[in-house]
Amino acid sequence: MIITTEIEELSSLEELLPDERELLINASIAKENAYAPYSRFHVGAALLMENGLTILGNNQENMAYPSGLCAERVAFFAAGAQYPKMAIHKVAITAASELFPSNHPIAPCGACRQAMLEYEMNQKSPITLIMRGTTGKVYRVKGISQLLPLFFHEEGLKAHA
Repeated sequence: MIITTEIEELSSLEELLPDERELLINASIAKENAYAPYSRFHVGAALLMENGLTILGNNQENMAYPSGLCAERVAFFAAGAQYPKMAIHKVAITAASELFPSNHPIAPCGACRQAMLEYEMNQKSPITLIMRGTTGKVYRVKGISQLLPLFFHEEGLKAHA
């Protein structure tokens, strides 16, 4: 068996659908409000919900480093808390560093991939992911499972009746 992943590489924002471009703009706005005094790496995430609502998130650091939280999980957990039964259709992620250029797509960390995948699995429909740095190419992935084909599975963790 061979496991493959499909990531679409776009050369510019103009190749995105209008709602995806708008989502990236919203992620960029969210990025500006990130609290990142330690890493100086600002990340923004924007979710498009099934009713058209946009949920924003940004990274929130803390001097006790493990206590911070990534932009993706901030947005997903906010959506889960406020709209627990509503599907997430798309997520856009962007980032900028105060220390170096971010001219390539910014991908979520492993913890965020696992958390986002659980939302996708629970809603039983793929979540399109759009990734971009401050400039350059854009990646589009049709489903979080494409980013994490070998995921930690819940089988056996849930209590059985």
